[in-house]
Amino acid sequence: MGARFHLAAASAAAVIAAVQAASAQQSEPVVLPEVSVSATGIATPLDQIGSSVTVITAADIARTQRRTLPDVLNNVPGLNVVQTGGPGGQTAIFMRGTNSNHVKVLLDGIDIGDPTTPNGAIDLAHIATGDIERVEVLRGPQGGLYGANAIGGVISITTRKGEGPAKATATLEGGALGTFNQSAAVSGAKDRFDYAFSVAHLRSTNIDVTPTYVLPAGQGANPNSYDNMTYSTRLGAKVTDDLKVNLIGRYLDARLKYTNDDPSTFPTAPYATRSDYTSKAFFGRAEAVYAAFDGRFINTVGVNVSDTQRTNKDPNANPETTNDGTRTAVNWRGEIAVAKGHTLVIGAERSDERAKTQTYGAFTGTPISYSASNGNTAGYVEIQSQFAERFFIVGNVRVDDDDMFGSYTTWRVAPAFVVPGSETKLKGSYGTGFKAPTLYELYGVGDYSYVGNPNLKPETSKGWELGFEQPLFGDRLRFGVTYFRNDIENLINSVFTPVNTYVNVGKAKTEGYEAFVDIKASDRLRFRADYTRTGATDEIANTELLRRPKHKANVTASYQASDALGLSASVVYVGPWMDFDRQGLWFTARDFQGYTVVNIAANYEVNKQVTVFGRVDNLFDKRYEVPVGWKAPGVGVFGGIKVSTL
Repeated sequence: MGARFHLAAASAAAVIAAVQAASAQQSEPVVLPEVSVSATGIATPLDQIGSSVTVITAADIARTQRRTLPDVLNNVPGLNVVQTGGPGGQTAIFMRGTNSNHVKVLLDGIDIGDPTTPNGAIDLAHIATGDIERVEVLRGPQGGLYGANAIGGVISITTRKGEGPAKATATLEGGALGTFNQSAAVSGAKDRFDYAFSVAHLRSTNIDVTPTYVLPAGQGANPNSYDNMTYSTRLGAKVTDDLKVNLIGRYLDARLKYTNDDPSTFPTAPYATRSDYTSKAFFGRAEAVYAAFDGRFINTVGVNVSDTQRTNKDPNANPETTNDGTRTAVNWRGEIAVAKGHTLVIGAERSDERAKTQTYGAFTGTPISYSASNGNTAGYVEIQSQFAERFFIVGNVRVDDDDMFGSYTTWRVAPAFVVPGSETKLKGSYGTGFKAPTLYELYGVGDYSYVGNPNLKPETSKGWELGFEQPLFGDRLRFGVTYFRNDIENLINSVFTPVNTYVNVGKAKTEGYEAFVDIKASDRLRFRADYTRTGATDEIANTELLRRPKHKANVTASYQASDALGLSASVVYVGPWMDFDRQGLWFTARDFQGYTVVNIAANYEVNKQVTVFGRVDNLFDKRYEVPVGWKAPGVGVFGGIKVSTL
């Protein structure tokens, strides 16, 4: 599936070229359209898309000075980001009320999900942002294009490619939490070759995470310590006018020392000393892009590889827990310009995943291990059409043939219509999705006599949305509302009798709406406000799903005070939600209060080669826990300098 994201450059270039040509004929300034790739697989202007998608650019990330992906995603509507404490803490993403394992995450088209995690949920804590060009958050079931594990939606990350003259950059940053970050990058393009290399080091040595109320009497809290080294490269070579090859690689080596719970105590309480967790991962892709018939038929063949290794050592006599997982995929994609305004996309993919884990019984200390593998073959087709000047529609269907549970078909249709005169955009979509059982759920063994269930079937969903967007005053003001609903069946839940395993017994409904107002007060000043109302219900137990706040709102402002000085601010409000109570019985859930956090940032360009920056996170030192039982960082001041050769 990765090919679509690298074809984006060619498709986006075509969109931009058309705008430039039209502007040249009219002798008007060029205004480039905002585009999305994830919604259709083809670079498409946002005003032609029927799905809900948020695009975050490298400029947005630099302006707000967000260093990891969880921090970037905090302001996205429809998302609830849950991270245990701060930098490096385990992170879960809940999209539109669906489960944390219902979000598919792609890095340059590579599925970066970890095959070794029990429920398949993806931990995004270790994704550094220094080399990221854009992040797209596509909401709603996306099985018709992306296959398994996209019930809630898709997060697509694209890294920066080399362009223009050779350029080198370096950044230093320090501040609260014992933070000392450094990064360096070299990029450029010459003749038929482009290149980008980067290295980033994130370090925080004093992260206060553990609330005093969960500590045993007389035991002090140990702060977390986090260290992350990330190396990335992206190379491209135009072999001929019609053939280009690309290589992408990313390696991360992260270590978190943290206060873990001792399972041998009841109720559980933190160890007196810290646990040691490491995460090492490699993500790579090699591809060839060939344009035939004067560019009307673009073929992409690619190979994806991901390899993850995680270890965890509790402060006891047991050896460390180890988790090793790999995923490989071979894919082909063809993009065919059938006629003006009509593009056909067809593709096929074969993927295989393997997992090997070893852990130890909480009470016995005896080793527990398993190894398993599974594979999937898929084919898909999509048609994107413009039937009239103001009517756009995309439809897709995909068949996945899983080696374990057999075939499953998903589809999606998303129309958009712009009303003449008022320029109101009416949009909607309907789609299906499914979540494949994980290797652990199918074949795993674990503590408390757990055994996997090879008879599990995939979780399934049907979802739709309907909304509008209204521009006013030449698009200086835009507002809109989108209603969404998702019905999920065959949810995989754990049971303890007669056997400790997983079964398909769950059923859930999520629904709500997203509303926004975007104001371009001037060329230098912009405001945006988002509000999300989410209801997420367990339809079997008739209870509220955990860690899905009913209300979320955020306001962002950016102000270019002068050519040199840029300012930004954000306010995030998360309403009350249900969560487990870490103090006492783990299986007890109750309501917990919400919180409001204010962040501010400033960037000052001393000259074209030197920029100084600073930010204050949690300006008013709000004390809150997400999830409950792990303290979020208090007020923190950070600052640094960036230098470049151009």
